[in-house]
Amino acid sequence: MLKKFLISFAITCTICLTFVIWVKSLIPPQEQDFSNTRANDLQYLQQKPDEKRGKVLAVVTSTGVMGDTEKPTGYELTELARPYYVFSANGFSVDIASPEGGKPPAVIDKDDMGPFDYAFLNDRDAQRKVNNSIPIDQISSGDYQAIFFVGGKGAMFDFPDNAHIQALVRDFHTNGKIIGAVCHGPAALTNVTLGNGAPLIAGRRISAFTNEEELFLIPDAVQRFPFLLEDRLREQGAIFQGGPAYLEQASVDGQLITGQNPWSTWLAAESMVKAMGYTPRPREVSPAEHTVELLLTYEQQGFAEAAKQLKKLQEKGKLDQRLLAMHGVVSAMRWEPGKTLGIIRLLTKNQQQ
Repeated sequence: MLKKFLISFAITCTICLTFVIWVKSLIPPQEQDFSNTRANDLQYLQQKPDEKRGKVLAVVTSTGVMGDTEKPTGYELTELARPYYVFSANGFSVDIASPEGGKPPAVIDKDDMGPFDYAFLNDRDAQRKVNNSIPIDQISSGDYQAIFFVGGKGAMFDFPDNAHIQALVRDFHTNGKIIGAVCHGPAALTNVTLGNGAPLIAGRRISAFTNEEELFLIPDAVQRFPFLLEDRLREQGAIFQGGPAYLEQASVDGQLITGQNPWSTWLAAESMVKAMGYTPRPREVSPAEHTVELLLTYEQQGFAEAAKQLKKLQEKGKLDQRLLAMHGVVSAMRWEPGKTLGIIRLLTKNQQQ
């Protein structure tokens, strides 16, 4: 009996592995090299409002190692670079702070990097700010119109119990200013209490990196992190709003704006600009963002509507086939055969047209 089970298990694993390898073969290599992109190359940044609209504070983690492990971590570069330029393009000056100050550790995933991210790496002013981040205990809330907590797994370790972060969030909230965060950034909100002792997030709509997303990437996350972010937010009374895994989802609850994951960064930052009373400057949506929209359509409306949207994206050359295929691989690894086959059908349909 055991022998039959082991043989069946081995065959199943072999079939699944072969399937994943085949889906991965559909992922084309990165076609464009954005590594030399500079801010001046981005049309979005060429025209800024004449008026100076004040300052936004971006806060990144100082933690470079994940707990008691040797696994490196830090802030996610894409989750800093993109909001940095959204705020800049809309007339705000951006300062960068961290719990310890100085040069914080960055996580750079080349698979996720686009022109704005490389422009940030090549931007002398931006690099000066991030490499000399302001210690959080030197920050005065009165100098800023909004605060934005950048994601990255390091935030789980040095954001929640930092008294200076808690005081800043409380001050921003009391004065009606905008508070934003994305991915693991909402960890900064978890232990903030108001004057009456109630948690800041009690009864508030919040999005953040979900348990589902966390445990897929790090199966032993319960042991590695001080807590799971979704669990802690719910424990403190938040109305947790989680969208489909690894797709765009942002929650706007008055002055509190939160995004679920890296794919929600653009939406969260532009929602903050709206919350500050301005219409966000028009920005050309990237093929990756269009592809995320396509995947959301598939999740919410099914294959037929996604196929219609796919055709329009093909005509405009706005599809990131690589990202679409990667989501197919993730679905296969998560044992979601229906979704995997649906994405493969979209990929095949794209290649045929």
